Amino acid sequence: MDKEKKTTAIVLAAGQGKRMHSDVQKQYLLLQDKPLLYYSLKAFQESFIDEIILVVGKGEETYCRHEIVEHFHFTKVKKIVEGGRERYHSVASGLREIEGEGYVFIHDGARPFLTQEILDRTYEMVQKHHACAAGMPVKDTIKIADEKGFAQTTPNRECVWQVQTPQVFTVQLAKTAYEELLIKEEELKAQGIRITDDAMVVETLLQHPVKLVEGSYENIKITTPEDLKVAAVFLK
Repeated sequence: MDKEKKTTAIVLAAGQGKRMHSDVQKQYLLLQDKPLLYYSLKAFQESFIDEIILVVGKGEETYCRHEIVEHFHFTKVKKIVEGGRERYHSVASGLREIEGEGYVFIHDGARPFLTQEILDRTYEMVQKHHACAAGMPVKDTIKIADEKGFAQTTPNRECVWQVQTPQVFTVQLAKTAYEELLIKEEELKAQGIRITDDAMVVETLLQHPVKLVEGSYENIKITTPEDLKVAAVFLK
């Protein structure tokens, strides 16, 4: 691969995972004898990515350094930083640690099935469009409901995507968008705008288009106990 600019991965592992109904945070749950977080870090470690910034929960920095990063020899993890209250606070914490220009790959640590093919496709697209996100067209018909739960509209299924990570941007674009978000955070909340992914930050704060790139139907996010069972099947 012809790679001229620095590439950084921000791996998010600061979530509480409340829907998992477990005393162990989901990123540390075992999947075939390895913590869930291991798999996404391994994908970046074995890729063209230059460095990894790992964002973890408060007080978990030492544990992650010794029990995951050092234990599994993830030499590309250059920094381990504390996350924030919301997902976007954690991303902002990671972005502050990036020095210089280049591209940033923002990925959920709870998505263990990241592949080199997905990384290659998103890298190709971010060079062309400066902002892209992995995802897949939905298989089911989608209904938009009203406040009372009645079906209101049915969007064209061919235009509806299920968005995944990594979501990839030029470093400057991502930093500018997140700086603007933190300034306007309360204003957006007052307007009822809830930021749920990185593409939305770039779209909402900078009105910059985000190219959708084919990910994989197996690139699932582990959120519930049922997801963990599906993930075990995928690994087999």
